[in-house]
Amino acid sequence: MSPKLLQNLQELERRYEDTAHRLGDPDTLENPAKYNALAKERADMEPIVNAFRALKAAEQELSDAREMLAEDDEDIRAMAKEDIARLEPEINAKREELQIMMLPKDPMDSRNIILEVRAGTGGDEASLFAGDIFEMYTRYAAKMNWRVEIISASEGTVGGYKEVVAMVSGTDVYAHLKFEAGTHRVQRVPVTESQGRIQTSACTVAILPEAEDVDMKIDEKDLRIDTYRSSGAGGQHVNKTESAIRITHIPTGLVVTSQDERSQHKNKAKAMKVLASRLYDLQRSKLDSERAGARKSMVGSGDRSERIRTYNYPQNRITDHRIGLTVYNLDTVVETGELDEIIKALKTAEHLEQLNSEET
Repeated sequence: MSPKLLQNLQELERRYEDTAHRLGDPDTLENPAKYNALAKERADMEPIVNAFRALKAAEQELSDAREMLAEDDEDIRAMAKEDIARLEPEINAKREELQIMMLPKDPMDSRNIILEVRAGTGGDEASLFAGDIFEMYTRYAAKMNWRVEIISASEGTVGGYKEVVAMVSGTDVYAHLKFEAGTHRVQRVPVTESQGRIQTSACTVAILPEAEDVDMKIDEKDLRIDTYRSSGAGGQHVNKTESAIRITHIPTGLVVTSQDERSQHKNKAKAMKVLASRLYDLQRSKLDSERAGARKSMVGSGDRSERIRTYNYPQNRITDHRIGLTVYNLDTVVETGELDEIIKALKTAEHLEQLNSEET
């Protein structure tokens, strides 16, 4: 552990103890806003402080065990050697864990997201695959106790989606799903294929952190708002009233729609959330020259040759090409939303990259 990291941890522990002391002050107890702010600050520091204290305890135990090697009693020396063999890798793991915990946090991690899934190359099969991928995220969201609200959807001719846009809200949604952005490729025998030939198709996924009021101020003069009758599922009502909303942001040419709600007002509110998040993503990515290139780094073109991940059904295999990870439980991942192993591996790779960049 570097002297700088050790110093930062010691300072954090001092702040933690000071915050705990201040929480007991009568002035703090009489001020709910101040108490809540301090309680949150303490709760944020607690996991790191606990990990630091566990490391110090293990290091002390290791020091004691090494001293015991000088004892005359052979049994005591044998016990000391066993303790050392156990503690050394344990301490290394604790140090690495603390290094990761002290890395700068992505300020977007705690935000909700706008999830966009679009069929790419592959016709009807691409739409079916886009539907499978969207359902996979829906099941993962259910496991995480997140809420998924469809904002707009265009269904494929034989099922699935040509395009589906949804709001996913809950705890640390962006932190878990930000690595899912990009082109996903599938290799399987389509249901419409009578000769049993494997086809390759693709869909694109965009993950946009939800824009907050302080992020984007949208001028009403820059908007063209159109209403129209909803189409697709929803019963007869959708064809009777112009409840669907289409908002065009004139300066950038961005167009968003929302038709999932029966209320025009609710559809407009949802569409504005999507628009704000897309504009915010444009601003963050510094890709504001034209609509087609606004999110190219995220969704690509949907072509078969571009991909972050391949889903090979005949081999029950998923390969994430960015980190070289291959798992052989495609059916479980897609059908139940069991994405934990893949997401954890991507987070670990990001942490290692951050650690390496800090060292250089």
